[in-house]
Amino acid sequence: MEEIQSQSDNRSSSSSASSPASRVPSSNFFYLRKPGSLRQPISFEDSPEWEDTDIDVRVEEGGDSINIATTPVSPSLSKLNSGSLPSPPLPEGATAVRKIAGASVVWKDLTVTIKGKRKYSDKVVKSSNGYALPGTITVIMGPAKSGKSTLLRAIAGRLPHSARMYGEVFVNGAKSHMPYGSYGFVEREITLIGSLTVREFLYYSALLQLPGFFCQKKSIVEDAIHAMSLDDCSNKLIGGYCYMKGLSNGERRRVSIARELVMRPHILFIDEPLYHLDSVSALLMMVTLKKLASTGCAIIFTIYQSSTEVFGLFDRICLLSNGNTLFFGETLACLQHFSNAGFPCPIMQSPSDHFLRAINTDFDKIIAMCKNWQDDNGDFSSVNMDTAVAIRTLEATYKSSADAAAVETMILRLTEKEGPVLKSKGKAGTATRIAVLTWRSLLIMSREWKYYWLRLILYMIFTLSVGTVFSGSGHSLSSVVTKVAAIFVFVSFTALLSISGVPAVIKEVEVYTSEESNHHLGALIFLFGQLLSSIPFLFLISIPSSVVFYFLIGLRDQFSLLMYFMLNFFMCLLVNDGLMLVVVSLSRDVFWSTLTLVSVQVVMMLSAGYFRIRNALPGPVWTYPISYIAFHTYSIQGLLENEYIGTSFAVGQVRTISGYQALRSAYDISPDKNSKWQNLLILFLMAVGYRILVFVVLYFRVGKKKSLHNIFKCNRDTTNNAR
Repeated sequence: MEEIQSQSDNRSSSSSASSPASRVPSSNFFYLRKPGSLRQPISFEDSPEWEDTDIDVRVEEGGDSINIATTPVSPSLSKLNSGSLPSPPLPEGATAVRKIAGASVVWKDLTVTIKGKRKYSDKVVKSSNGYALPGTITVIMGPAKSGKSTLLRAIAGRLPHSARMYGEVFVNGAKSHMPYGSYGFVEREITLIGSLTVREFLYYSALLQLPGFFCQKKSIVEDAIHAMSLDDCSNKLIGGYCYMKGLSNGERRRVSIARELVMRPHILFIDEPLYHLDSVSALLMMVTLKKLASTGCAIIFTIYQSSTEVFGLFDRICLLSNGNTLFFGETLACLQHFSNAGFPCPIMQSPSDHFLRAINTDFDKIIAMCKNWQDDNGDFSSVNMDTAVAIRTLEATYKSSADAAAVETMILRLTEKEGPVLKSKGKAGTATRIAVLTWRSLLIMSREWKYYWLRLILYMIFTLSVGTVFSGSGHSLSSVVTKVAAIFVFVSFTALLSISGVPAVIKEVEVYTSEESNHHLGALIFLFGQLLSSIPFLFLISIPSSVVFYFLIGLRDQFSLLMYFMLNFFMCLLVNDGLMLVVVSLSRDVFWSTLTLVSVQVVMMLSAGYFRIRNALPGPVWTYPISYIAFHTYSIQGLLENEYIGTSFAVGQVRTISGYQALRSAYDISPDKNSKWQNLLILFLMAVGYRILVFVVLYFRVGKKKSLHNIFKCNRDTTNNAR
């Protein structure tokens, strides 16, 4: 069983550049320790030998199995810092489970500019140098707006379109990008599917990401669940906006990381893994990540602040302020760096609190506001100078220190020799991903009451209301105007009520965006899956609504006419869902999406030909194109033609008029008997057209990312040629 213990590091001061951690004064730090194992920090001289192979060893101790990453061949990786104890021997009976190919990441002179993001400068990250080794945790720390997330995204190649990157990024000593499946990236904002259990969510993610048979992926999912300590909640619903209860923030964060682990990546990037977590959840998260790193994965993540226990679990730290690198090296050496610069960490204060207090410019505002109170009660910390001066002092001290020289030496050693090139692990086939996404969407829609069940309830209530209001009109000539009004209200207001599904559609698009950013899905796959999964539910809505309305209003009692009525209404719902997807794809805000859809629906209702016959609509704006893009027009026209074309009404005892003539004063329809099928075809084409428009919107965003990658590559090549 894992436990948290403390150990005192008593190390003498030394100016040696090879082991800056040995200059740290004695301090107490907490760290993870297995029974019978010792903590082994890695020094600046540690460098992976590409011929060696890390081995994941499963050790049985007291009935508990643990994973330990060892490198028995490489002498450089087996070195320990001065003052640390020797590596314990492996227990007898230990067996190798699987080989792990580690990957190192190096960033050199990395500069990122984002136009307009900073008032004083467009350089968000300025000439940053650093590296991450296999089996270690590298933390990018700094106050808000210091460039942490930007640096993380620059290393991972996921900068926004407004950014430009200069410098070099090496993976295993080569200037090559990281292919699909070789790395994982976890966003700060978590996007999960609340109606699925943890195991279901990870299993569907594995099916979407990995090639091969379904049965082969179950063991991978179980490994990811075990790696992130999710065994106790693996069968619980994730929860979310539709559920009162669900997983805690820490569990949700670990699920989002486990989704990337199904690919078994060499490198894992995490943006703020401790975001919105309490101290216990944060410590559990760090213990889990430490255990994950022990398998050979290189973990790089950003963090704003941490407790002393969490801080003791870091291997290396990159400290940023206003885009400047104030320190890069081992966490214990960072304390010595601050002490050398004149900012020793006070006793009983968390190191991360001390670091941020020294480099966060917001503290100057607090001191200015509380100056009188501070004079009577003492200073807030040992940092008594202006923050800007402290930042310049720390930066100058680091540039001239042995720590910076050791980093440059390490970067040179990691880049002078190219290691194995990371290869893509392959993707699931397009047909497989469409089938998996369709089945997953069907399961989600069947569990989420906000998708279609709420709409079904609203439609039935509305249909009963409209049917009873307009019932008893009969089949006389005087009933024509009443039935035209009933059909208009039915089609128009059911389309308006469908806006209740906007929150569910927004959630669906957000899940797609999250999965597409990691190349799990494509726009075409998403559209096919969404369409195929929504068709059964739209049929389920259209059948009872059409039948109830049809017989309450008293339309003609013929089965073929009833089938056309249901098919027409189903196509109308399909078009309306496509319109919702278009609006939500452009604006993923509930308020603006709802407001836009209401406005569009109202304008379409005005031009549908009921309030004024379409041929009499004024001006080119209302006649063309508004009246022709309103799907209400073709749906209502098709339903009226279905009801009245081919019928006649008696006027007195001798004269009769056709149904077309009876409708001319109330609505504009075609006298052709086949025109109702033309209207149905137009509705079908509109449903397809809206989804093509959604595809263009989504593909445009993907296209920007592709062009952005080419721009980055061009910038890197230009920089290299200039050198």
